[in-house]
Amino acid sequence: MRDNTTHDAMGKLQRSLKRFIDIVAALVGIVLFSPLFLIISILIKCQGNGPVFFKQIRIGYKGQPFAIFKFRTMSSVVEEEGPQLVAKCDDTNSTRLEQFLRGHHLDELPQLWNVLKGDMSLVGPRPERKFFIDKIMEHTRRYPIIYQMRPGLTSEATLYNGYTDTMEKMIRRMEMDIHYLEHRSLWTDSTIVTKTVLNIVTGKKF
Repeated sequence: MRDNTTHDAMGKLQRSLKRFIDIVAALVGIVLFSPLFLIISILIKCQGNGPVFFKQIRIGYKGQPFAIFKFRTMSSVVEEEGPQLVAKCDDTNSTRLEQFLRGHHLDELPQLWNVLKGDMSLVGPRPERKFFIDKIMEHTRRYPIIYQMRPGLTSEATLYNGYTDTMEKMIRRMEMDIHYLEHRSLWTDSTIVTKTVLNIVTGKKF
C-alpha cells in the first residue's frame, strides 16, 4: 500500500533545478574522473578474478526498478546463501585493491552514469533491493514514501547512520530519509554533498 500524500518540501522549480544540477555535476564528474575510471578498470581487469563492473537491480523513483552500477569489490559467491544487509569486503572475498576501493567509496563512481540517466540524484536515499524493502515493510508501511524522490549517491542517513547491517538501522535510515524528504532544499543538498566530499578526502569512515 502506498502513501499518496505529498511529503516533498521541494517545489517544482527546486526539483527542476536539482535535476539540472545533477546532470551538470554527473557530466563534469564523468569527464573529470575519466582517467581514474580507466586506471581502476585496468587494475581490476588485470586481477583476472571477475568482471570490472557490478550490476544489481534496485528500487528507485516511483517504485520503479533500475540497474545500479559499481566497480566490483567482492567475489560473486558472497551471497550464495541469500542477500545480505551488508556484504563484508575483506580478505576472505576481496583483494587489497577491492578493499581500498570500497573503503574509500571509489566503487561508487560508476553511479554517476545512473545520475546522468535520471535513475538517481546526487543526494537522496540509498536505493534498496526489493528483498529488503519487503522485510522493512513487515515492520512498517511507511517505506513507499521514499518513492517520491530519486535515490541518491549520498544522504544524511549515509553520513550519520553508516552501513545498515541490522534491521534496526534500516528502519532508522528510512525515517532519516523521510525526514530529509520533508525538509529538503538545495541548500540542504549542498551541505550534504560538501560533508560527503570532506569525509572522503579526510578518509573518515561512514
